[in-house]
Amino acid sequence: MGIFTRFSDIVNSNINAILDKAEDPEKIVRLMIQEMEDTLVEVRSAAARSIADKKDLNRKLETLDREARDWEDKAELAIRKGREDLAKAALVEKNRVARAAEVLKQDYLAVDEGLAKLNEDIARLEAKLEDAKARQKALLARHKTASSRLAARKKIHDYKIDDAMVRFEQYTRRIDDVESRVEAYDLGLPKDLNHEFASLEAEDAVRDELDALKRRVEGRTEEDDKNVAES
Repeated sequence: MGIFTRFSDIVNSNINAILDKAEDPEKIVRLMIQEMEDTLVEVRSAAARSIADKKDLNRKLETLDREARDWEDKAELAIRKGREDLAKAALVEKNRVARAAEVLKQDYLAVDEGLAKLNEDIARLEAKLEDAKARQKALLARHKTASSRLAARKKIHDYKIDDAMVRFEQYTRRIDDVESRVEAYDLGLPKDLNHEFASLEAEDAVRDELDALKRRVEGRTEEDDKNVAES
């Protein structure tokens, strides 16, 4: 693809539309910036060559102008000396030089016009490049912000899970303690009828307390799971 074809594609491109369709906008904008910078280098090189050509043509035009004036001076001298034949020959040479100068002037104007167009292209490309860099900066900022939010969310989520597990273990130990108290009633106690009924009554009370504690634990665990899911 030629330099001017690539330039036309770049300056006529819609960066927003390109990025909206891209699966990886950061990669696409980075490649676009690289392409713009490479094209800008080539356009500036072309402008530098045009400037050199313009200076070379200007020097040649100045040389032809001096040569034309020299032939005109010689024609005047020949006329003063009565040598009309020499004057005529000098004017022929002057006209030849003038025609050559006219051709170079056309070339000079074409180069000058092309250079002006290149300068416009450079300005447009630089503006497009600045726009792309600004969008790249915005994309990087959004990516950084999103990454920070994701990391923060992960920490909060992990903390809530850990906190819920600690509280669950605490509830479990409390239940174990109550169950141990139930079992302790049967250790080292006489097995008469009154005692057995008393034990049954005490066991019912402890069981009731145990069931109530279990219900509280289950209710809090469900609430913790709900909070973790919502976060």
